[in-house]
Amino acid sequence: MLDCPGATPEVSLREDVVRDLFIIGGGINGCGIARDAAGRGYSVFLAEKDDLGSGTSSASTKLIHGGLRYLEYYEFRLVREALREREVLWRNAPHIIRPMRFVLPVQKGLRPAWLIRLGLFVYDHIGGRRLLPPTRSLDLRGDPAGKPLKPGLSRAFEYSDCWVDDARLVVLNARDAADHNAEIRTRTKVVKARVEEGIWVVTVQDESSTSEVRARMLVNAAGPWVDEIISDVLGSRPAHHVRLVKGSHIVVRRKFADPRAFFFQNKDGRIIFAIPYEGEFTLIGTTDQDFTGDPGTAEIDQREIAYLCSTAGEYFSEPVEPADIVWTYAGVRPLYDDGATKAQEATRDYVLKIDHSSGAPMLNVFGGKITTFRRLSETALALVGEAIGENGKSWTADVPLPGGDFGPLEFGEIVAGLIHDYPFLEPGHAERLVRLYGTAARKFLGQATNREDLGRSFGADLYEAELRFLAEREWASTGEDVLWRRTKLGLRLNSEQAEAVDAFIRDRAHNNRQATLSN
Repeated sequence: MLDCPGATPEVSLREDVVRDLFIIGGGINGCGIARDAAGRGYSVFLAEKDDLGSGTSSASTKLIHGGLRYLEYYEFRLVREALREREVLWRNAPHIIRPMRFVLPVQKGLRPAWLIRLGLFVYDHIGGRRLLPPTRSLDLRGDPAGKPLKPGLSRAFEYSDCWVDDARLVVLNARDAADHNAEIRTRTKVVKARVEEGIWVVTVQDESSTSEVRARMLVNAAGPWVDEIISDVLGSRPAHHVRLVKGSHIVVRRKFADPRAFFFQNKDGRIIFAIPYEGEFTLIGTTDQDFTGDPGTAEIDQREIAYLCSTAGEYFSEPVEPADIVWTYAGVRPLYDDGATKAQEATRDYVLKIDHSSGAPMLNVFGGKITTFRRLSETALALVGEAIGENGKSWTADVPLPGGDFGPLEFGEIVAGLIHDYPFLEPGHAERLVRLYGTAARKFLGQATNREDLGRSFGADLYEAELRFLAEREWASTGEDVLWRRTKLGLRLNSEQAEAVDAFIRDRAHNNRQATLSN
């Protein structure tokens, strides 16, 4: 069995060190800011109370898109920025991001064809599209996209956006931040923060101890918990900056063979997507409803299931039934509260606010969407520079994320090269590894010449070498971290196999922690 080269155990805390930035939250915004800051030379400490991306950032519809429907609410700046980011992110992470065509059927009595076409014309031309193909019209009576749809649907438009593995986008930003000397701590909760002589003193608690970390500036990127950090951890007055909106999704057995996704309108003005997912499945979502309570407890409810099944059933010739569902997930979006009447009308734009009232600078991050995380990070770093001194320049637009050091159109070549060098890999296995890890898959494949060299098999095509890599390089410490975030193999393993993965990864994570403590 092969070891994972390049493992980087975390160093123990030193309470006398003063970092530049302490970041609360290991979602896409926190990890994106950590990566950008560390790459500029700032010293960074990031604390996440659970797993990386375990909240909102792994519960998205998994799209890198401009947000076509946001044009209806005149969010032109947000849409333009998001559209410009599509190809930047695709270029920087061609393993976890790929182009996807979306089919938008014209439904009688809803948005007219001329209005949709006008919106798509704007969508095609305000975002600097270069590699993605433009919009075109479809006759569903002859196009394969019409095959799974009801016969009454005859006209549609097809346009471009991108698909992303959202949870892996978070982890890869954290990995690159750590490679630039940031300290990334998962399962580490911030319980208190105070200012002493112009320095933040942050009390953190992990599974075994409580420590203090000092930093010149605090970044509150806690997502749905951002107001809770302001009020509970800092002891400030109750804060009400974000509107919590729950979005839920269902995954069913594959409803159509076409590689394109569908964009469906609903009579209430909302939209849902039906997207090819993990080869054998279809992802359907999302909902938009206001949420109260602990965001960590968000789950899909029966009304949302009925809504998604009903809306999809308005378009698919074969009904979508609750019995078809193999998995569901829900997340809470922390939208900046702009006073919108309906949840679906609330802005998806981000708002960043600097607060000096405690005696040291604090940056609060409100709202945002996964597509614009990199631009949000650049904006955040501009504010950091104003607060504690500029250090370095913007750099993330032109540097690939770990494993993404190949061209956006070269994915097939990378898969073919992996199969050539590791001929014992089945094509589907090789493609999965490249889709998750890109060129970094070679780090744990190493000198393997057969499957036995990869160690114990846990079912599907998951082997010990990959699990060791996830524990040692990607902070995985439970079966859920592996099966539902870093991979989606929870869809393919039975309960016994999943329990074996959980036991192995917990043991591996425990050994990693013990090694850290002994250093």
